[in-house]
This record gives sequence, structure tokens and C-alpha cells, in this order.
Amino acid sequence: MQDFKAAFLEFAIRQQVLLFGEFKTKAGRLSPYFFNAGLFNDGASLKQLGEFYAKAINDSGIAFDGIFGPAYKGIPLAASLAIAFAAEGRNLPYSYNRKEAKDHGEGGSIVGAKLSGRILIVDDVISAGTSVRESVELIRAAGATPCGVAIALDRMERGLGSLSAVQEVSRDYGLPVLGIVNLNDLAAYLATALADKPEWSDTLAAIERYRGQYGVGE
Repeated sequence: MQDFKAAFLEFAIRQQVLLFGEFKTKAGRLSPYFFNAGLFNDGASLKQLGEFYAKAINDSGIAFDGIFGPAYKGIPLAASLAIAFAAEGRNLPYSYNRKEAKDHGEGGSIVGAKLSGRILIVDDVISAGTSVRESVELIRAAGATPCGVAIALDRMERGLGSLSAVQEVSRDYGLPVLGIVNLNDLAAYLATALADKPEWSDTLAAIERYRGQYGVGE
């Protein structure tokens, strides 16, 4: 596993963004882990999060001209990513949407930079793909081109069919979806850490069972 992936998982666990136990998903499944990016809720953790996104995006080689964060969770993610890239010497525009269009002042549903060129969508996870679909429509309506989606964690979990939500987005919109980490990375990290944290053996076993029941391949 790449060093930054392990570092991200350590960071998420330390921040209690990534929790282990038994959690009910929207699909009614009992998941042995839970990821809540909303708990990256202070300046220091948001700064680090933006840096992890930037590292994953740089490693992917995806070309883009601007960043878009779908409301609401995507808004601070897009801002933190823009700041992380600026620290690297790359000044990128970023935008986000309102849930309801504004009919006064500047009006419209897009806040921030004008959408133009190739736009990278940034979100925490993809569950049903709803925010991606809305983002793609907004970006295209503005005359720009959605070119990819960056997320924090790819659960690699089947939706209603045989594909995961991430695979469905890639299929339906022809967009690459990159995650800082995915479920394979999490399982590998836990397996490596067992020497120091033997109490994670039950967690790893539960994740492997869950992956066997609901998981998809790459």
C-alpha cells in the first residue's frame, strides 16, 4: 500500500471519522465500519484532508482546470483542496452549488468561480450517485466539462445490481472515479496493523465477511 493511503487511514481513525463496530447503512445492511467525513471539523484536520485529496489526485494523473464541491459536504472539501493545491504553487478556481437557486444579488445556483474547462468533482463518498448526477448536470449546463470525481473512501460495495455506486457512475457518465482509499486498502491496513493491535482481528474478519457478501471487484 502507498504510504499516503496508510497515513490517511491512521488520520481518519485518529479523528474518529472511521469507526469500527456495527452500523446500519441506508440500504439496511449492517456494516462493520462507518466513515463520516463531516467529523473533519476543525482547521487542522481539514487542512490535512485537502492535502490527502491533492496527493491522491496528483498520483492519478487526471487533468482538470477547476474544482467543484456539491452541497453540502463537498463545499469544504473543494475549498480545502483548492488551498492544498495553492500551497503546491497551483492556483485553481473552485465552485459549489446552492441547494436552492438564489433569485437576488448575483442569483443562480452556482457560487464561486465560473465553471469553465475541465471540472473535477470532489465529494466524501458515493452512495447512490445522486450528488454526482446533479453536479454533472450543473457543470454541463454551464458549458463546462466534468472530467472526474474524487472521493475519500470507495466502499467497493454493490448497489441494487452487480455494480458498486462508483462503478455505476463511471459507466453512466464515462468519468474516472478516484478514492484516497478503498475497502481493499482498509483491509490491507488492518492486516498489517494486527501485530500492534491484535484487537482488530475481529474487525478485519467482519470486514472480510461483509466484503464477501456485498463487495465488488476493482
